[in-house]
Amino acid sequence: MTRAKSNREPSAARRGFLRRSLWLMMPLALPALVAPIAARGSRAPSDPGAATIDVRDKGALGDGVHDDTAAFQAAIDALPAAGGTVTVPEGNYMIDAKRSIKLRSNMRLKISSAATLSAIANDSERSWVIKVWRAKNVQIIGGRIVGERVGHRGATGEWGYGISIQASDNVSVTGTHISDCWGDGIWIGGLGRRASVVVSTNVTLDHVISTNNRRQGLSIGPVRGVNVIHSTFSHTHGTKPQAGIDIEPQGQGPARDITFSDCTITGNQGSGLEIHSNVSGVVVKNCRIQDNNGYGVLSVGASQLTISENTITGNGLVGVTISPGTNNVRITGNSLTGNSTRFLRSLVDSIRSMKMSDRAHNLRIAEGAGAVTVSGNTFQP
Repeated sequence: MTRAKSNREPSAARRGFLRRSLWLMMPLALPALVAPIAARGSRAPSDPGAATIDVRDKGALGDGVHDDTAAFQAAIDALPAAGGTVTVPEGNYMIDAKRSIKLRSNMRLKISSAATLSAIANDSERSWVIKVWRAKNVQIIGGRIVGERVGHRGATGEWGYGISIQASDNVSVTGTHISDCWGDGIWIGGLGRRASVVVSTNVTLDHVISTNNRRQGLSIGPVRGVNVIHSTFSHTHGTKPQAGIDIEPQGQGPARDITFSDCTITGNQGSGLEIHSNVSGVVVKNCRIQDNNGYGVLSVGASQLTISENTITGNGLVGVTISPGTNNVRITGNSLTGNSTRFLRSLVDSIRSMKMSDRAHNLRIAEGAGAVTVSGNTFQP
């Protein structure tokens, strides 16, 4: 596959690693003391001011038939320079994701809980229902976003997004439900490459649900300061990696200071949470990571990682896996129970005779991982 400059896809090397994942049944490495840096929270976007424009005043019908893309954009573009709020009342608004709704700086998109933004079926490999690109102080509140995976007319590509946040600062998404995207429910990342990349900073997802998307519930590329709280990422399936959350900036630029707290990551065909190289300062706390077909949490080359006080249970492969190249990791106070269900089902007779330990099914630390401390966790088969 070719890679666009503004996005990335899973690497062949990463996929190869996952296919060879049974090396993880190797013996545990000895943990070491570490003091990782906590992820930084995000600032709240500034108040956009009193100006308010209703999308229906710009011609949106919300009848589930008419293309309302131009009306949404007209409402956004009509906001004064100082900013304001675009409101979306009850209805089903059809959006051309090849053109996208492009949000601007200093604005709030306030969507009724009874309103849906539905992507019109297309044949494009790459599309976006909502773009937040090169913008500051943006809020998205409420509503539903439904992608076009069901009616998608093409057979290639994996980059159809519900919300795409790139090279933007002080962005929040609150109480929004995203589903059925051809690619990822949400993408947060940067624009440009390597030394010239402009990362997204200070992004918050709060009470967001991203479910039944084709590639990922949430993907994170080059960022600095992402805070994900009280959110759910579930039932991703269709094209690999099929994870609930995937942090994989690769060579585009670094991903730093990312926190997940009080989240649920469940029922994904791939792993619950994947954390790859060029990533540091990730905190996963008080989350429920369960019933994913792959790993609960997989770290491949990340650094400064804290996994604490989570419930990680019923995942198909090992609950928490720390691969070679990962360093400065703290795993503490978690409940790790009933993981490695795929491995156990396929080798149930052998497992019974081997009498493997409860910890062996739930936690793997490779010999090539450095400075890992493990304490206060509960292990059950």
